[in-house]
Amino acid sequence: MTDISKAIASQLHLDRDRVEATLGLLDDGATIPFISRYRKERTGGMNELQIRDIMTLAESIRELDKRRQYVSEVIKAAGAMTDELAARIADADAVGLEDLYLPYKPKRRTRATVARERGLEPLARIILAGNAADVRSIATRYVSDEVPDDNAAVAGASDIIAEWVSENPRNRDIVRSRMRRAAELKSTLVKGKESEARNYRSYFDYSCRLSRIPSHSYLAVRRAEREGLLRVSLSAPDDEIVASITRFYVKDRMSREVAEIVSTAVADSYKRLVRPSIENELSSETKDRADREAIAMFSDNARQLLLAPPLHHKTVLAVDPGYRTGCKIVCLDPQGNLLYHGVIYPTPPQSDILGTTRTLQRLVSTYSVDAIALGNGTASRDTENVLRSIAFPRPVDIYIVNENGASVYSASDIAREEFPDHDVTVRGAVSIGRRLIDPLAELVKIDPKSIGVGQYQHDVNQSSLQASLDFTVTSCVNTVGVNVNTASRRLLSYVAGIGPQLAANIVAYRAEHGDFRRKADVLQVPRMGAKAFAQAAGFMRIPDGDSKLDNTGVHPESYHIVYRMARDLGVTPDEMIGSESLLRSLDLSRYEDETFGSATVSDIAAELLKPGHDPRTEAVSASFDPNIKELEDVAEGMVLEGVVNNITAFGAFVDVGLHESGLVHISQLASRRVASPAEVVKINQIVRVRVIGIDLERRRLSLSMKDV
Repeated sequence: MTDISKAIASQLHLDRDRVEATLGLLDDGATIPFISRYRKERTGGMNELQIRDIMTLAESIRELDKRRQYVSEVIKAAGAMTDELAARIADADAVGLEDLYLPYKPKRRTRATVARERGLEPLARIILAGNAADVRSIATRYVSDEVPDDNAAVAGASDIIAEWVSENPRNRDIVRSRMRRAAELKSTLVKGKESEARNYRSYFDYSCRLSRIPSHSYLAVRRAEREGLLRVSLSAPDDEIVASITRFYVKDRMSREVAEIVSTAVADSYKRLVRPSIENELSSETKDRADREAIAMFSDNARQLLLAPPLHHKTVLAVDPGYRTGCKIVCLDPQGNLLYHGVIYPTPPQSDILGTTRTLQRLVSTYSVDAIALGNGTASRDTENVLRSIAFPRPVDIYIVNENGASVYSASDIAREEFPDHDVTVRGAVSIGRRLIDPLAELVKIDPKSIGVGQYQHDVNQSSLQASLDFTVTSCVNTVGVNVNTASRRLLSYVAGIGPQLAANIVAYRAEHGDFRRKADVLQVPRMGAKAFAQAAGFMRIPDGDSKLDNTGVHPESYHIVYRMARDLGVTPDEMIGSESLLRSLDLSRYEDETFGSATVSDIAAELLKPGHDPRTEAVSASFDPNIKELEDVAEGMVLEGVVNNITAFGAFVDVGLHESGLVHISQLASRRVASPAEVVKINQIVRVRVIGIDLERRRLSLSMKDV
């Protein structure tokens, strides 16, 4: 069995003792957020990504060990295990292990199987040994009812040789390494599909070394292939590879006839058995690599979107724009509770500007509205122009909110549970408003694949994507912390140690007994055990409870340290919390011990300085050009303000107030060479861009950020 901690430490270049401690915590059921935040002394301050890498690699190693054990048992049962083979199995990676297993793997009925049944294996061995001068005369000995002549005997023996060649790990390594180095993917347009395939125009006559193909290109080409728009093939130096393998089998002592039979069998093995197998393997490897890159990009985008700045302590009027059916409007209090809903008609065909103005002025006054959240969908620009023309009775900021996924939420079970007496239009407007108040709390209710970021998210491995997104959402939720008295069931379910059932129990208990006054009160929730509470408590917040300490990220297990600090200062904990002068006067080293070291004590002091601190910044809004409503209004050379709403491997998409987001290609992001768009821009970043290209046919807008 593999020494897991040693293997992980070597592969990830980490201290082995720290890896072993981390594995121990994970095996005991500790969550990644809890370990990274509250067990820094044991892990050496590893972050969440490092801990996740350890967990993932440990799972992979354990699965490989299980596979090794199974393969060994199969080979032992076949009576073929040797000390040398056992050593090779113990040292093999996943690919090498499957190569070693291949000769013993249960097979479907093959040409070689049929030849063996006809008694031709001895002839195959004679041919491969190369000692026979007259193979044809020997082959006649194997003629039977099923083998009509010597040609059939040689053909059957050749099939057996071809299978032996294909099952040899050395040969497979040769093909694998040569194809990895030299294989080239090519795509061509399927005749007659020019119109349907116009979005794939870049790949109509495309070729790229498989090892170097960008992830987005590979996913695009394979999607077009599935849609029947492109033909895709893989080329390789076949003759060179066959010659390399043949040298192992054709010997100088062989007659010309035998050498030709063996050479033909090797070529057949490569073409019919080895190449298709390795091609599938390399295609799978390339797909896995493309998936990993796309998933990483998507997860990073989702993290930025989830951690978008909230609009704290503001009453919001949300507008879901539309034309014929009007604009649905709702008023929400600072906690996102619905105060009012209705409809206005500022856009064609009704264009009721006067009625819209009176309604909105009244609502702003009645509910003391601080901000307007306007969805960026159909009719957004026309509606925005009307909103900005209104003289409101109090200062009101207008924000354009990305409404991707709002319709998904409005039709969901969560939305029906929250608003059983309202239809989908009201729920959609509420979602737009809540995204401005607290993006994280609202977006966790929606499948991340529906929030409009990433590239080819529906083409990648869905289980891997879901695992990565779950990790991202969990990380974001625990980074910010959760008000246990106002958080939705869905938001609570992402808190470390809680999950869906405990989250439902917390909400039900809260509804029956009222707000929690202390974190310790959460232990009264049914099925909330000490272990789950220990994982979750540090990430819970109670802003208006009995103690300010419960509104910090200090874990209850460390409260005794805070009490000691307060005693030493001669004040109560509440008097000390938030007081920079008092906290700066402490010698923090006095509070360190074997369990809580300098990292933990420093974190405690930082939390006490800023109780209730939200790591997210305040929301800001872009100013779109009021004269730009349609793509036809845009001209090359224009400089526009916009918001980055998606980042891909090849560039960033920017919303400049149109239905179509413009693309800033990676080459146009900066004057310097950029390896990744993420080096330059972030989701929701406000940027200035210059229009450098307009494609009205494909409704595409090309932008540049160079020297703007």
